[in-house]
Amino acid sequence: MTTAWDRVLIARSILRPTSKFFIEQIFDGFIELKGDRNFADDAAIIGGIAWLGETAVTVIAEEKGADVPEKVARNFGCPHPEGYRKSLRLMEQAEKFNRPIICLVDTQGAYCGIGAEERGQGHAIATNLERMMTLTVPIISIVIGEGGSGGALALAVADRVAMLENAIYSILSPEGFSTILWKDSSRAQEAAEVMKITAKDLLDLGIIDDIIKEPAGGAQNGPELVAERIKTYLLKNFAELEKLDSKTLLEERYQKFRKMK
Repeated sequence: MTTAWDRVLIARSILRPTSKFFIEQIFDGFIELKGDRNFADDAAIIGGIAWLGETAVTVIAEEKGADVPEKVARNFGCPHPEGYRKSLRLMEQAEKFNRPIICLVDTQGAYCGIGAEERGQGHAIATNLERMMTLTVPIISIVIGEGGSGGALALAVADRVAMLENAIYSILSPEGFSTILWKDSSRAQEAAEVMKITAKDLLDLGIIDDIIKEPAGGAQNGPELVAERIKTYLLKNFAELEKLDSKTLLEERYQKFRKMK
């Protein structure tokens, strides 16, 4: 039996395919767009325009990096405020040109350094949450690895939220949870079970809509297969969402999140 802690380790594995891999596998003609038009570009978030089948889409993804130098360059997938502001800029551009939005979530959390706080980290995340509720184009978010706290939620207010089978999605890390609750970070494995952070737990609780299966042992054992399954999921769900007019789309999105009390 795969425990919650087993899935934490799989989600964090350095061998696990990252957003960059899935973008290359799933989409055609990806053009990256950089910068928040205010402070800087944030390499922890990749955003741009691509083709999904015959549909032009906007893709926004948190990227951890595939090796140590890239992880350092991408701040280990922990976005700064400018990353979320870049995301918001691209989302509003997508709405202007009537492009569906796809978000790939993979972060231990938003960066909590002094500079990030000085530049308005909390405000940037809150603005994304508010604005994503009112965007008039379909949004699908998929948690592909770690989905940590507001850093993940800032890209996960969507019409459909799915998780890869071994991904996790939580208010904070098991280590942080056990430190706060029990004053003992060594109880992280126990915390992982208590927190209900696995895809199955969250599907049962109604927090997410679907689980995308992985090969035994994790996505690293069949990354191309997982990419194909994600693409199939996106095509199927966008076909359903595009049938809705904007008023119905917004109402269903509102009700989806309103019921999470």
